[in-house]
Amino acid sequence: MRKVNSLTIFGVAVIAFFILAAIFAPVLAPFNPDEMTESEIQGPSARHLFGTDDLGRDLLSRSLYGARVSLSVGLVAVVIAILIGTLFGAVSGYYGGWFDGFIMRFVDVMLAFPSIFLILAIQTMLTPNIYNVMVVIGLTSWMGVARLVRGGFLRIREVQYVEAARASGCPDFRIIFRHILPNASGPIVVAATLGMAGAVLTESALSFLGLGVQPPMSSWGNMLMDSQAYMRDAPWMAIIPGLLILLTVLSLYFIGEGLREKLNVRG
Repeated sequence: MRKVNSLTIFGVAVIAFFILAAIFAPVLAPFNPDEMTESEIQGPSARHLFGTDDLGRDLLSRSLYGARVSLSVGLVAVVIAILIGTLFGAVSGYYGGWFDGFIMRFVDVMLAFPSIFLILAIQTMLTPNIYNVMVVIGLTSWMGVARLVRGGFLRIREVQYVEAARASGCPDFRIIFRHILPNASGPIVVAATLGMAGAVLTESALSFLGLGVQPPMSSWGNMLMDSQAYMRDAPWMAIIPGLLILLTVLSLYFIGEGLREKLNVRG
């Protein structure tokens, strides 16, 4: 049995901490994240551990509520991507033939578009808000999952217990979701973890550009956007959300790599 490495443990601890902080943000936040508590920018102090922003709002409170937004976007987007990718990959890998070829060519076409430009193009046509961000990221990031699931189905569909299920008259739906999918779930779990890291990063980039979560709702991305004009005078405004994004994405990658080794997932 393979041992869990220290980086994976670190990643799990960090993500667990951020999730708890996001859940209990209303209790842990010392101030209302949208409330002006000071008349000017204040550096980190006993009253404001992370300092305040250009509007005098407490950055610790905004960081806690921002964790809620960033992690929620990442989670919902990856659930959408996993559901769509699993459905396409499972059907494609199970039936094969021309159907498989058609779906894979569609996946290739989607992959040919640079995802960030596709997301930006869609977001400019929609009203920027948290729900659109979740859906758009999810709808533009399922292709890798589909290819992973398809590969697993192509391998597993020929094993004896699947042939036995077919011979016994088991319907395709039951064979796909009861017999094959559970045994092809390893790559899906790894893809979900790494996909959530990508979704958090994409949400932060969209919010930084003003096309994601809109003020006054706080996210780590729009906190970075607010800090642009104050990099010299108030560097903590950029350092704090930047470090939170870095720690979250890095921790999710550590968890994903740990799961990849543990589940012996290739690719």
